[in-house]
Amino acid sequence: MKKFLKRNVTLCVILFLLIVVNANFLIAKKEKDTNANNVYQNIELFTRVLSIVKKDYVDEKTYKDLIYGAIKGMLSSLDPHSSFMPPESFKEMQVETKGEFGGLGIEITIRDNILTVVAPIEDTPAYKAGVKAGDKIIKINGESTRDMTLMQAVKKLRGKKGTKVTISVFRKGLKKLKDITIVRGIIKIHSVKSKLFEDSIGYIRITQFQQRTAKDIINSLDKFKKIFGSIKGLIIDLRNNPGGLLSQAVRVSDIFLRQGKIVYTKGRVANSEMEFTAKDDGTEGDYPIVVLVNGGSASASEIVAGALQDHKRAVILGTQTFGKGSVQTIIPLENNCAIRLTTAKYYTPSGRSIQAEGITPDIIVEQKIIKEDNETNHFFLKEKDLVGHLKGSQEKKKKEKVLKNSTLQNTEAIKLKDVKDYQLLQGLQIIKALQIVMNK
Repeated sequence: MKKFLKRNVTLCVILFLLIVVNANFLIAKKEKDTNANNVYQNIELFTRVLSIVKKDYVDEKTYKDLIYGAIKGMLSSLDPHSSFMPPESFKEMQVETKGEFGGLGIEITIRDNILTVVAPIEDTPAYKAGVKAGDKIIKINGESTRDMTLMQAVKKLRGKKGTKVTISVFRKGLKKLKDITIVRGIIKIHSVKSKLFEDSIGYIRITQFQQRTAKDIINSLDKFKKIFGSIKGLIIDLRNNPGGLLSQAVRVSDIFLRQGKIVYTKGRVANSEMEFTAKDDGTEGDYPIVVLVNGGSASASEIVAGALQDHKRAVILGTQTFGKGSVQTIIPLENNCAIRLTTAKYYTPSGRSIQAEGITPDIIVEQKIIKEDNETNHFFLKEKDLVGHLKGSQEKKKKEKVLKNSTLQNTEAIKLKDVKDYQLLQGLQIIKALQIVMNK
């Protein structure tokens, strides 16, 4: 009897599972059919609207104009960075990544539905005209930027060298719009700049991540080593760096990291998930590093800052970064068109999302103007300033050392007392403090 009941219970369970599976299959099939019907219904709706507009709109439009407009609208409704690129826009984008293009020299985005400056690129017409990171562009040549797509704005801002464009910007602290007239130029970007500071501290400024950025940084480091003998500290300045090529952000991070993740991406489809790791070959030494960032540091800049911060390889100093942590894939189409589609998000090695959050500095330092305090900057005489004073035991050695190094270091290195950039000065002071700790 027990065996009979046990067999019947088993059969009932199997039958129940078959019913559940079959029911789920039928529900899934019904949903699939419903979704298919919805697609067909919506396509039918689109073709009907297309036909009405083509027939009844006040001005005659070609089917190409209408379909291009529909594609632009679809992509711009996704996020500020997805867009349709007709042939001329696609060509401009390809030229831009090579480091030379026509225009003003600003990186822009749409934030809170307002056209916003991510950062002006150093030594460009926009930078020299006084455009600042965070400026909200309300008008271009008197035309409102409301409802203007990113690509439409870029097209209006670019033009032939020597021509002018006036942008009306809203800036925090101003009571009314500020008009800035800029003369367009050919934008040639040198992405890496370097200089030397006393105490064997190197300084590298990265304005944008381009095809040669990592190579130029290695060349700068080699130059420092030739002058100093060895690097005792390094400032990496990423302020107002709007980003650039992901591959270069990875390579730059790799210069300073021996192992581990640099950045990884996550998206909906398998091929959008990537992971980049550091390689041991060519890794720099363990000297202290300070990375300077601000609200104009975006995208590739945030990847570098996040990687060095997570690996505790550098101290991040400055203000909160922009928070542009999404991946755009360029997908070429027929007729020399392309779409720029957001396909994934960036994550730092520890799993932090950069998107809309940015990188929080280890030490938050707002930029300030350094002023000379003449009232308190008194000069006090010391024993060594007196005529005929007895020489100290270290004084003679110090003089010999200065004479020995004068042909190299002292002719090129900048003294800390001459630094007028407050955030940079704080970074240099931190490196000096770390040098003292490391040498104990």
